Amino acid sequence: MAENDTVVTEFVLMGFQLWAELQTGLFFVFLVLYLITMGGNLGMIVLIQSDPRLQTPMYFFLSHLSFLDICYSSVIVPQLLETLGTDKMVITFERCTTQFFLFTLCASTECFLLAVMAYDRYVAIWNPLLYATAMTSQTRLGLVAGAYGGAAVNSVIRTGCTFSISFCNSKHVDFFFCDLPPLLKLACSETRAREWVIYLLAFLVITSSVSVILISYLFIIRAILKIRSAGGKAKTFSTCASHVTAVALFFGTLIFMYLKGNMGESLEEDKIVSVFYTVVVPMLNPIIYSLRNKEVKEALKRVLHRMRVSQAE
Repeated sequence: MAENDTVVTEFVLMGFQLWAELQTGLFFVFLVLYLITMGGNLGMIVLIQSDPRLQTPMYFFLSHLSFLDICYSSVIVPQLLETLGTDKMVITFERCTTQFFLFTLCASTECFLLAVMAYDRYVAIWNPLLYATAMTSQTRLGLVAGAYGGAAVNSVIRTGCTFSISFCNSKHVDFFFCDLPPLLKLACSETRAREWVIYLLAFLVITSSVSVILISYLFIIRAILKIRSAGGKAKTFSTCASHVTAVALFFGTLIFMYLKGNMGESLEEDKIVSVFYTVVVPMLNPIIYSLRNKEVKEALKRVLHRMRVSQAE
């Protein structure tokens, strides 16, 4: 380390500096979105656990998706609200590292879990008679454990590469949380080798997940085309509609953010995209699965009916 280098013990999050006059309004907007996210995803988990008809592999994976969305949003939004509500922009080095690790863990796990959910739909549609045999409780647990385990490896390496960099150019992070592009701008040591490792890992996580999803849906489409009745085709594909929507929203924004050629060059653009996939997408997932899934809507009606009956008694 050079003599004029200083050890960074904290960062200053400057993400909303240009929008200072809007901070109060943004605080309430993000607070409402966060409360909807927590309520929607917690409600989905409770609904799945309380309804015997939803005790299937598909909804087992969906409950984990809801859990991830709660964690994913909670890693970012409370820090964001603290910055907007109190003007406390300082975050310690340790807290920044932890936030970065947990954010990467949740995002990577969600990538793998969406791929697992696509594989689950392929097994269910391609050979429904063997579905229960193929997707046992041990298999489900193994797939989920694999998703978390692969994400943990990615998170450890990515966090280690990022925070082993010497930060001495500045401690002011032009972002609303500790993300990779703004942190790299503060580096005063050589980062090229580490960047290659980080971007390679991001590429492998995204492309492997997308590949599993695409291959699964190719087989699903092939199976659907073999169904003779139009009603049967529509009914079969309807079981995948919510998942396809969730995949398009999540991977669309993630690919734009991490695989675009000018990553980090336009931080204002990156901020808008980051808000979408860290705040908006976790809120939308339970809505998507509620509105576009007949079984979830029926389960919700049964719960509401039981509540009305209990209140009447």
